[in-house]
Amino acid sequence: MTAVLTARDRARAELTREIKEEARRQLAAEGAQRLSLRAVARELGMASSALYRYFPSRDDLLTALIIDAYDSIGDSAERAVATLPSGGARGRWRACCHAVRGWALAHQHEYALIYGSPVPGYQAPQETVASATRVAAVLGGLLADAWSARAPGLADDARAQEPLRQPLAAQAAAAAAAVAPGVPGSMMTRGLIAWTQLFGMVSFELFGQFVGVAEPADALFGYAVDQMADFVGLPP
Repeated sequence: MTAVLTARDRARAELTREIKEEARRQLAAEGAQRLSLRAVARELGMASSALYRYFPSRDDLLTALIIDAYDSIGDSAERAVATLPSGGARGRWRACCHAVRGWALAHQHEYALIYGSPVPGYQAPQETVASATRVAAVLGGLLADAWSARAPGLADDARAQEPLRQPLAAQAAAAAAAVAPGVPGSMMTRGLIAWTQLFGMVSFELFGQFVGVAEPADALFGYAVDQMADFVGLPP
C-alpha cells in the first residue's frame, strides 16, 4: 500500500510541476492578469474539473507560482552568500545583490509577478510571507553580523545608534527583530532603504527605465551596490 501511495504522490507531484510550468508559459505570453485555469488545462490536455483538484482557483495557482518565485530568488541569494563564508560582510553583500539581479534577469516574468504591478482582484495570503522575506533575511543577517562583530571600519557607530521618532522607531525595531537581531534602529532603517534601492534598481533595469541612460546597467549597478554598503554601514 505504501508503494502505491508513494507512486501516486510522485505522479501528483509531476503533474503539479507540469501545471505550474504551463502557467509560467502563460505568464510570459499573456501576463498574470490573463492567467486562466481553463487555458492551462486545455494546453495540457486535461479536463478543467481534473485541474481543479490540484488548484481549486486561479488565485491558488497564482499563490503557488508566487511562492515558487520568492523561494527561487531566495535560494539564489542564500547560495551566493554561503559561497563566501569568510568574504566579509561587504563581499557577501555584493554577492547577494548581484545574485538578486542575476536571478531577475534570468526570470523576468516571474520577477514581474512578485515585484511588478499587483494582479487585480488577487490578495496574497499569509502563506506567501515566509518565502517573500528570504532575501530581506539574508541582507538583514549581514547587517546583524557586521554590527555584532563591530569590525574595524564599521561606519559611524554614533549615527547607527541615533534615536528615531515614532512610529519609525517601532517599525525599525520590529524589522530588526525579524531579520537583524541586535541591529540598532537607525542602521536597520538604512538597511530598509537599501533593500528598496536594490529592488528599485533591478526593476528600473527590467522594465526599461535605463534605456538611453545606463544601458547596460552593469557598471551603475555595481557602483550602487557599494554605495548602499557604505550607506548601511558595512566595513570596507
